[in-house]
Amino acid sequence: MAQTNWDHLLESYRDGYALDRAYYTSPDIYERDLQQYWGQQWLWAGHVCEIPNNGDFFLFDYGRESIIIARDKDGVVAAFLNVCRHRGSRVCVEKSGNRRVFSCPYHAWTYEMNGTLRRAREMGEEFDPAAHGLLPVHLRIFEGLIFVSTADDPPDIDRGLRALEPLAKPYGLAGMKVAKKASYPVPANWKLAIENYMECYHCGPAHLEYSRSHSLKDPDAATAELKEKMHGRAADAGLTTEDMSLNTDDGMGFYYRRYPLFDGYKTGSKSGEPLAPLLGDLKSFDGGATDLQIGILNNFLLYSDHVIAYRFLPAGLQDTHIEVIWFVRDDAVEGADYDLAELSWLWHVTSLDDERIIRVNQEGVNSYHFVPGPLSEMEWGIRAFYDSYLGRPSEANGGF
Repeated sequence: MAQTNWDHLLESYRDGYALDRAYYTSPDIYERDLQQYWGQQWLWAGHVCEIPNNGDFFLFDYGRESIIIARDKDGVVAAFLNVCRHRGSRVCVEKSGNRRVFSCPYHAWTYEMNGTLRRAREMGEEFDPAAHGLLPVHLRIFEGLIFVSTADDPPDIDRGLRALEPLAKPYGLAGMKVAKKASYPVPANWKLAIENYMECYHCGPAHLEYSRSHSLKDPDAATAELKEKMHGRAADAGLTTEDMSLNTDDGMGFYYRRYPLFDGYKTGSKSGEPLAPLLGDLKSFDGGATDLQIGILNNFLLYSDHVIAYRFLPAGLQDTHIEVIWFVRDDAVEGADYDLAELSWLWHVTSLDDERIIRVNQEGVNSYHFVPGPLSEMEWGIRAFYDSYLGRPSEANGGF
């Protein structure tokens, strides 16, 4: 099979149009994606609530990579590649747990929870254990959210996090716990899953339940009156409705926007009524929802009483895992403060819709006769993704 010419594809890209078929069907492009795009990004790996105790760990896997997130005996959180420094075996084969040390299942090389090599049998006098610890991965913790990057020189995440901090603070994201995790496998390239999330052009036709409550489905639905009501309630609730869109010089994008739900909806629920206790320092419901993006690949939806985290993890050329994580405040009690089925209803049915439409999108793109069409004005988020993916300066910021 002939190798795909990336430079030719890049030169032939038509601004304002969808990407060429090869971006979603070429094994060469997929391998390049993993190394040159995913390998150079900051990725959301999890939350500190998943490792509350010293010795706790969990794995974050995507593509060909597996990363260990661990809290060591001194309580310090760090991240390492899940690759033994001897002959490359996975060190951890369990997804999460608590350990005093990590021990490779192949030859029993043993590592401390901070990644240093503790013991390697019969390696000779000249062997230097200090030079053979687990390979570290860059790590940042923002309001309890853990981000990692395998890049040698990752993009500037700190500038954007500083700008987001006062906007995110009222939600008390550090004081949350995982209520539920779900994975929705879809036989499609990861870029089609990202593109689907980056636009709401499809929301009206494809997400009937979502569209009953969320004004984002239609630019004209978020009327001035609806926005004014939310803004007034937001001040009483302790929230700001300030929008933020920021792209750093090295391509790291940050986005924060609160938009109104329709009248009668306090949160993303079937009935419109609250699903869980208010988050953080919030005093009341303002009837809004917040889109929060920390890099194109890390997406969060913040209601007043719960948070949805979305990620689209590549597992193969046309194999993607849509992972959805529901968070509530850490002192909320299931069965007393929230009903898990009601809490997860909206984004479960919406994710099933997404699996269906992304799957049939890939089936159509696989056709040798597919010709990229023009993007809608409502698909400005896809333009921002393309700018990031293709390595171009981004002007696609939705008008902000």
